[in-house]
Amino acid sequence: MKTRRRTRWGLMLGALLWLSPVTAISADVDKGKEVANTCVACHGMDGAGQAQGKFPRLDILTADYITKQLHDFKDGKRNSPVMAPFVGMLDDEKMQNVAAYYASQSAQVPAPEEADDALLKRGEQLALHGDWDNYVPSCRSCHGPDNQGVGNTFPPLAGQHASYIAGELKAWQSGDRANDPQNLMLAVAERLSAEDIEAVSAYLAAQPVK
Repeated sequence: MKTRRRTRWGLMLGALLWLSPVTAISADVDKGKEVANTCVACHGMDGAGQAQGKFPRLDILTADYITKQLHDFKDGKRNSPVMAPFVGMLDDEKMQNVAAYYASQSAQVPAPEEADDALLKRGEQLALHGDWDNYVPSCRSCHGPDNQGVGNTFPPLAGQHASYIAGELKAWQSGDRANDPQNLMLAVAERLSAEDIEAVSAYLAAQPVK
């Protein structure tokens, strides 16, 4: 019994260590603000992003999550013709600094356009309860209560731009994005219809950031 318990806890600890990005030793927010001058055209100085351009909000993300995504863009694990030239100019220190800067912001983001009630109802179903007839778990089962994010692995979805959420779901669907733990998002996205993606994206974008 003791051996089984030790093995079980060992596997759980190993999984947690694998899922958690390496925490930055130190980061300088002021220096990060200087780096952010190269990001302002798409993400703004406050990290608000742009719904029309499908540029995500950064102010609701953790510094470690942002840092990991920057590394993934630079290493080619995540593809973006827009991001590639910018991350190519960043070393590890600059990535940590700019991530810390954006994670410290609180952006003022305009409310998303009103969506059809039926669409929002379907989105709520998917986000909060899933669709088990099609083996789709709820978003909150990984992204936490009210989809506010969990740690540095599962980012917040509430308040993120609908256009960005939809774009990333389609990227996971097509295999253009595959940098998530154990391909969890691929398994979810491939079971969503185009209407489901539109619905859940609209619903999540309309939720408050807490």
